[in-house]
Amino acid sequence: IEHRDLDFMIDRLASDPSHDELQLRRLKKRRLKLKDAITLLQVQVEPDVPA
Repeated sequence: IEHRDLDFMIDRLASDPSHDELQLRRLKKRRLKLKDAITLLQVQVEPDVPA
């Protein structure tokens, strides 16, 4: 849910012509860290199945 909320906030901020570029970069960085954390959790939860 937080990832979707960040997507919404980033889209809304980017569509504003007078947006704060620093805030936009911070939100994108936060979204990327969250995505990395989600990926790490998925790797830990999913069993390692040999091909």
